[in-house]
Amino acid sequence: MAYRVVRLLLSLVTFMFLRPKVTGRNNIPDAGPVILASNHLSFIDSLLIPVVSPRQVTYMAKAEYFTGKGVKGRLSRWFFTTFGHIPVQRDDPRAGLKSLEDALVVLNRGDAFGIYPEGTRSRDGKLHRGHTGVGYLALTGQAPVVPVAVINTDKVQPVDARFPRLSRRFKVEVHFGAPIDPARQIASGQRPAQARRELTDTVMEQIHALSGQDLADD
Repeated sequence: MAYRVVRLLLSLVTFMFLRPKVTGRNNIPDAGPVILASNHLSFIDSLLIPVVSPRQVTYMAKAEYFTGKGVKGRLSRWFFTTFGHIPVQRDDPRAGLKSLEDALVVLNRGDAFGIYPEGTRSRDGKLHRGHTGVGYLALTGQAPVVPVAVINTDKVQPVDARFPRLSRRFKVEVHFGAPIDPARQIASGQRPAQARRELTDTVMEQIHALSGQDLADD
C-alpha cells in the first residue's frame, strides 16, 4: 500500500510538471523475470523509470540512502525501502558480486530489476560501453532484457545538482524497446565470457538506437 501511494504521488508530480513522452510500455512482459537496462543521465532516472513502468522495478541504491541520521535520513530510508530498492556498499570489495547476487534473487522470484549497464551516470551525455553484468544476469537468470532510453533527464537534474528542476520545457522522454531474449546465447554453446559480452553489446546497440546519443570512445 505504501508503495502504491508513493508511486501515485510521484506520478502526479511527474506528469504535472514534466509531461514525459513514454513509448513501448507494452514491451515489458506482464509477468515473470525481466531486466530493464537503461542509459543513465541523472539521479531521477531511478525514480522516473519505475513511475512510467507498468511493473514495480527494483534498483540498487547506495547504502548512504539507508543509513542517514535525523529526519532526512529516516525519510530517505523509508522512501528507498518503500520503493523496494536494495542498498549496496560501494566501498565493499565484494559490492559488485553482492549486487549481482541480490539482483538474481529479484529475478528468481519473478520480478523486474533495473540496471544501468554503463555503471554510472554519463557526465558527458554520451553513451558508454556497457559492463557485462547485464549479460550475466540475463543468462544466469534466464530473463529477457528490455532496453530503455531516457532523454533529457540530465537537464531536469544535472549530475552535480542537488534538486531537480521541474519544467515541461525539458521534453523528457522514456522509450522501452523490444525485449532481447538471451535464449540464443544460452543455446549457442559460446564460452560464458563471450556470451555475456555479445549479449551486453546487443543491449547497448538497442539503447543507442532508442536514445540517439553519441557514442563515447571507450
